[in-house]
Amino acid sequence: MWAELGRDPGELRGLAALPEVPLPARLDVSSLAAASVAAATLAGWAHAAEPGSLRLDGARIATAFTSERVVEFDGQAPAVWAPLSGFRRARDGWVRTHGNYPHHAAALRRVLGLSQADAAAPPILDAAVAAWDAGEFARAVTAAGGMCVAVAPEDPAADAALVAAPLVEVTRRGDAATRRLAHGRGLGLPLAGVRVLDLTRVIAGPVATRTLALLGAEVLRIDPPSPAEIGWQHLDTGPGKRTAILDARTEHGSARLHELVASADALVLGYRPSALARLGLDPDTLLEQYPGLVVAQLSAWGFDGDAAERGGFDSLVQAASGIALVEGGPESPGVLPAQALDHATGYLVAAAVATMLHRRSAEGGSWLARMSLRRTAAELLTTPRREEPSPAGIDDAVRAGHTTTLVGAAGSQRIPLPAIASPGGAMAWREAPHPLGSDPAGWAG
Repeated sequence: MWAELGRDPGELRGLAALPEVPLPARLDVSSLAAASVAAATLAGWAHAAEPGSLRLDGARIATAFTSERVVEFDGQAPAVWAPLSGFRRARDGWVRTHGNYPHHAAALRRVLGLSQADAAAPPILDAAVAAWDAGEFARAVTAAGGMCVAVAPEDPAADAALVAAPLVEVTRRGDAATRRLAHGRGLGLPLAGVRVLDLTRVIAGPVATRTLALLGAEVLRIDPPSPAEIGWQHLDTGPGKRTAILDARTEHGSARLHELVASADALVLGYRPSALARLGLDPDTLLEQYPGLVVAQLSAWGFDGDAAERGGFDSLVQAASGIALVEGGPESPGVLPAQALDHATGYLVAAAVATMLHRRSAEGGSWLARMSLRRTAAELLTTPRREEPSPAGIDDAVRAGHTTTLVGAAGSQRIPLPAIASPGGAMAWREAPHPLGSDPAGWAG
């Protein structure tokens, strides 16, 4: 990846030996987690790192990747999975559904012809799904606006084709003047003074922008009025950011959003291309209209054809790519020990943004990076694996030792400590997360 980013291989000397990350699985999740966090760390601090000065902690990384197991809000753990999220046996195999968002749950109920009360009764729900063929059900739910995939075996040919392309696709688009990075501006943080506009939700994109905020960037997250983001998810990935609600479908909202883009250094996009295009926020339009902008774009399934418009989540990509059957089996699909596709992709996006800002300061130009969860899954599926899950693991007591409590306007929140490090050692969150939409739609400074 360092070569794909166009970085100096000599910078890799800044990293100490990467730790083993205690995330037991047949697939090499440990290496994926360590490498992605190392990339984000080095992309931020390479300019200041002495050889071996960037040291990562494996237990801290594992805790960050499994944050849903330790987060608490005012002493209460969130309900991570909704009743309509999970594996269900169909007539000819398995499906994986995702119903955490109310509108996705409603689509699942419509396809199944179930009331909300019936859908909450596992025997009724299981019987309704079992009447369908897996592929037919997944297509029906998708057509209805819901989220579902058929659990599939891995496809080595498809994975080989995916890994033949870069893990992070970085391209320079057009000419623009150089913009020098100040590397601190008095704060001692590499991205201080950089403005990042965050148009993402769920996990991968918010993890990326949370990491950029930790490196000193001013991050402003913009959400639409509806559908609302899941509250605990927003807070978990919110430290260091500001957060505003803006309806870009209105004339005023669209004008304000484009004003923010015009004054931003970088933009991270996580919405479907067609939705972005309707708002004039597709990368081609943005990079032509705002020379010198750095754009990172995320997708669940990729950027070609129908895949670009297909919504998805980490759990669905695991199920459809073959990971669920590698980690489990035909009679009982399994999962990775973390939503590792989301988290790893998030750290890699942060590395790409920091790198593109660095390259813009030296070379000028406008820059675009693209990454997908499916491409990250292919990387994982084509690396060496174990016959059985590795025995190393991390228990709740160890995770609790790698958390911190932040207190702010959103109350008291326990979350994992940052996974990335600095040349001076471990890093700490600088500000508690703000409640969703509680800030003005503008920059702080």
